[in-house]
Amino acid sequence: MSKLDEIVAHTLKNTGFQSLNTLQEETLRLAQKHDNLLLLSQTGSGKTLAFLLPILMDLKKEQIGIQAIILAPSRELAIQIETVFKSLKTNFKVLTCYGGHSMQVERNSLSEAPAVLIGTPGRICDHLTRNNLNFENTTQLVIDEYDKCLEFGFEDQMRFIRENLAHLQKTTLVSATYMAEFPGYLKFRQPEIINFLSEDQAPNITFYKLPVRASNKFDRLFDLLCSFNGEPTIVFCNFREATESITEFLKESNYESVAYHGGMEQEERERALIKFRNGSYHTLICTDLGSRGLDIPEIQHVVHFQYPQSQEAFIHRNGRTARMKADGSAYLMINSDEETPDYLNFPSEEYKIDPDFSYPTQSEWITVYFSGGKKDKINKIDIVGFLGQKGGLKKEDIGLITVLDYTSFVALRRKSVPTLLKRISQEKVKGKKLKIAVAR
Repeated sequence: MSKLDEIVAHTLKNTGFQSLNTLQEETLRLAQKHDNLLLLSQTGSGKTLAFLLPILMDLKKEQIGIQAIILAPSRELAIQIETVFKSLKTNFKVLTCYGGHSMQVERNSLSEAPAVLIGTPGRICDHLTRNNLNFENTTQLVIDEYDKCLEFGFEDQMRFIRENLAHLQKTTLVSATYMAEFPGYLKFRQPEIINFLSEDQAPNITFYKLPVRASNKFDRLFDLLCSFNGEPTIVFCNFREATESITEFLKESNYESVAYHGGMEQEERERALIKFRNGSYHTLICTDLGSRGLDIPEIQHVVHFQYPQSQEAFIHRNGRTARMKADGSAYLMINSDEETPDYLNFPSEEYKIDPDFSYPTQSEWITVYFSGGKKDKINKIDIVGFLGQKGGLKKEDIGLITVLDYTSFVALRRKSVPTLLKRISQEKVKGKKLKIAVAR
């Protein structure tokens, strides 16, 4: 069996897929023939695995030091890439560097260099200027969501990183928008283009309009969200102040939602996404920060409370729903007294809210916090065992578990939590006394 066949077989075994999709097969095939690849694909297409497989083909077990570097525009996307890589169980060390937590912890981890380094451009530059990185043996570079990196203003950081990659052999840029020209510092000449942005792969989204007035816009949003009966929903706004106002209004109306925007501390953003993913909240109120780069599957509804200035941003917002061949819906709140962007073609079908809709109820799930994580040698199996043996919970009472470096979060059946917390108040997890409480 060839190395390629071995890697594909190993990948399928560990991911549980029956086969690679067309995008992944095409990328793997062309990566063996070309040094520069431009991969055009939307989020949710399997692109992460597509660009990781060629990296695995070139990694050498006997090689010391960083062999490949992957840049991502956001901390969340960097972590998502790391999660996919670890799921492959390759035995190659991977490390992710990003802002919002201790630089020293990362520096200590870099003392034994990973084979694959993932990070945000700003954080990688910080380590470079502190001489924490050695790219002597780095031959592969991937920039995921390259167009978003440009939009976020990472041009100078990407230039600095590329100038420090003296022995680079292969470059892959991943983008959701087509680009005809690239800056000279990338040395990205005559790339082989893998284009999966064709119209026949457009998501199956049904668009609705919802007429509103300035005086009833918040109330109409409340009614709309209630009509979804708890199905996962993202509401998009242009400004962080709007997300906070909506979240507060909904809270006063006894509708639970969670805000997500760039003005929040990194830990706050992380917890917001965890609670949304695990079903503790059905609705995420966010700026365009949530339109790309986040691993949030199965979004049924996208609501445009405000419209973005560009058509591209509008497309990326809608791309959060109808992923992986699923159906989805998008709703445009239309006030005839407000000016709208030129790119918008309003849908003809108006969404009719059933006047007998049910008022909101709390999610059956609630998130519980553990003050221990990976660095404390605690994993998901440990937590499930603890909750079952010491807490008396059944498997169906335990939902999604997220284990971070120093903390963990578990979705539990809301009705089971009060009794559980009393029962385990004096118990230890793997011999450690941890703080366990409802996540704030």
